[in-house]
Amino acid sequence: MSERVKVKVLLLFGNDAEIVADAPLEDRGEPARYPAAEVAAAVGLTPDELPGRSLTAVVGRDDRLSGWRLA
Repeated sequence: MSERVKVKVLLLFGNDAEIVADAPLEDRGEPARYPAAEVAAAVGLTPDELPGRSLTAVVGRDDRLSGWRLA
C-alpha cells in the first residue's frame, strides 16, 4: 500500500533537487535526489522555486517518491 509523506526540498544540485523528510533535523535521513524539472512541473513551479518548499509525495515499493504535491 502506498503512503503519502511530507518532504522538504533542501536545494538544487545541478539538475536535481535534494529532498528529505519534512521532520526535525535529527530525525531526517540522507537527502535523495530527484529531477528538479520533473518535481517542479508536477507542482506547478519552476525548478528555481523549489528550494525550501514543503511537498508531499507517495512512497513507492522501492522507496522512491512520486506523485508530488505542494504541502
